[in-house]
Amino acid sequence: MARAVGRSLAGPLLFLNLLMYLIVLGFASWCLNRFINGQTNHPSFGGNGATMFFLIFAILASVLGIISKLLGANHLRAWRNDSLAAAGSSALIAWAVTALAFGLACKEINIGGWRGWRLRVLEGFIIVLGITELLYVLMLHSGLFNSTYGPGYRDNEYGVGAPHGGVPGTGIAEKGTGYTGARV
Repeated sequence: MARAVGRSLAGPLLFLNLLMYLIVLGFASWCLNRFINGQTNHPSFGGNGATMFFLIFAILASVLGIISKLLGANHLRAWRNDSLAAAGSSALIAWAVTALAFGLACKEINIGGWRGWRLRVLEGFIIVLGITELLYVLMLHSGLFNSTYGPGYRDNEYGVGAPHGGVPGTGIAEKGTGYTGARV
């Protein structure tokens, strides 16, 4: 039951981040479409010099975040070291790009000017996602510090090694050990 601590904390955060990344993808796509069409005077859009860069990084962060959440769901299902490597690395990359979008959102707010409600909502979601994605990455990697929180990278609870005195990885033992292995 101690192995379920990390699972029970990371599961709801994974679902929350997935929903937020889907919302960010929708808003950022709509805003980028308006920006490309030159409709920046739309009542719910607006923008300034950082808007184009912010929208591109918001879309990139949301796509990477959605993919990392799918890998994270696979890790929550399996809860093993090999799935942790895929989920942890993709979540770290998604957090890094979300942090870039977070910085651009802060820059866009700092520049000022009139921004519509969709851009302000998108900025808010990116700021919240920057924090919650960092928490999710820390929860995934908490098994490094204590194995009660989840699998760590050094745990070797699974996998079959060769018997004592055998050739590792082949299943072949030395003569006289009484172990018969399959030869390929």
